[in-house]
Amino acid sequence: MLKKSKNSFIFICLISLLTGCVNQNQEVQTSEEVTIAATSVSVTEILDQLDVPAKQVVGIPQSDSYSVPKKYKKATQLGNAMSPDMEKLSTLKPDLILSPNSLEGDLASKYEKIKISSSFLNLRSLSGMYKSIEELGKFFNKEKKAQKLIDDYTNYMISFREKYQNNVSPRVLILMGLPGGSYVVATESSYVGDLVKLAGGTNIYGDGNGKDFVNVSVEDMLKQNPDLILRTSHAMPKQVMEYFQQEFSNNQTWQQFDAVKNNKVYDLNNEYFGMSANFNYQKGLETLEGILYENH
Repeated sequence: MLKKSKNSFIFICLISLLTGCVNQNQEVQTSEEVTIAATSVSVTEILDQLDVPAKQVVGIPQSDSYSVPKKYKKATQLGNAMSPDMEKLSTLKPDLILSPNSLEGDLASKYEKIKISSSFLNLRSLSGMYKSIEELGKFFNKEKKAQKLIDDYTNYMISFREKYQNNVSPRVLILMGLPGGSYVVATESSYVGDLVKLAGGTNIYGDGNGKDFVNVSVEDMLKQNPDLILRTSHAMPKQVMEYFQQEFSNNQTWQQFDAVKNNKVYDLNNEYFGMSANFNYQKGLETLEGILYENH
């Protein structure tokens, strides 16, 4: 769902679903006039799927790994999702900034400082993404498009679950590699963890008590003895996968894992298994289908 930053007048409009918003200058704006700065590629994809016009999307992220929808390419580039350019945002003065809620702790105060309203979309899970789509659909008067997206997702998940509802759930360790040579463990509270849970896998670290990523020693992972190890990357996938190859070769503890001995270590495409929920979820689930149930 959408989560607001403090004193966000447009967020009040999102929640109350008014057809017009009053900004700080007391000017009435309709949802067709509100300008948006989208700070992550996933957010731009949602706006594109809802058919929000290019003229309303005035700011977009820069990314080496992913690309924004073509129709928004002419918008002002704001830098990467984790640290958008506040000076550019101040100059651009959009009516509303939309960002993933995984970055709210880092960004909310910065947006308040430059006095621009912001809302944070829950992109840690598919259910969160589709709740955000529902709310944005109402705000932008795109309810039919939003409902079509929601129905497609619901129908797909019903048919997917029916195939494997009686299968034994494999125990899974998910590693998220970071540029620079390190990694964290992804829990069910992360997007990649959510996909694994939806596909029927059991995360050996559960929901991480609400934390999407946790730091855990290799020795502790070995005690959990997962059936499968999945590896993906936050960014720079080629570098990260080379790092994983070296880490698994040089750290002999990995050789003690049954998953390693049984060749049950899988590298995932970060286009489907990244940090934020996106419309590649079907390809992600179908990839997991082959991994989790290859013998069925």
